[in-house]
Amino acid sequence: MKSEFPLNSLGLTHRFMADHIHEGDGCIDATAGGGRDTLFLCRLVGDSGRVLAMDIQPQAVTRTETLLRQEGVGHIARVVLDCHSHLGEYAQPESVDGIMFNFGWLPGGDHTVFSAPDTSIAAVKAGLELLRSGGVMSLCIYHGRENGTAERDALLAFLPTLDSRRYTVIRGDFMNRTGDVPIPVFIIKE
Repeated sequence: MKSEFPLNSLGLTHRFMADHIHEGDGCIDATAGGGRDTLFLCRLVGDSGRVLAMDIQPQAVTRTETLLRQEGVGHIARVVLDCHSHLGEYAQPESVDGIMFNFGWLPGGDHTVFSAPDTSIAAVKAGLELLRSGGVMSLCIYHGRENGTAERDALLAFLPTLDSRRYTVIRGDFMNRTGDVPIPVFIIKE
């Protein structure tokens, strides 16, 4: 039987979120990009849930708002133009069920604007404080371009430092694929 989730980094992060997010939950898409993850989260949480989407590029905010309206779920999400390191300004601690990150650059966007190691680590830290017990976070780390290697290395050095009594951190690797294969990371808050 063919899975609805492709066997790639994004498909695995979607499967992980689908297994943990339910109707009525509150979620954040910390890197909205083209809005596909925001749309995915809106469908998971349904009309009784809520989704916050944010991005540092005006083009990403516009794309996301347009996609959500076209798909009839615009009323579920709030889309803001802001850096993901400011997550803590949009939700209360321990009030969020799931957070998704896609680190890197916006496909088709301005490649001179991208997430950076310092703001990305700050965003993950802020997100961990927002997650309630049992909440989940997915990170899809795209790397290999102008910013990707430094950001990847900083995130992969930071994640093992998380307290194992509070968080379970799982890293996925595609051992038989070549090139700059995105790295999926899954975090569950105890």
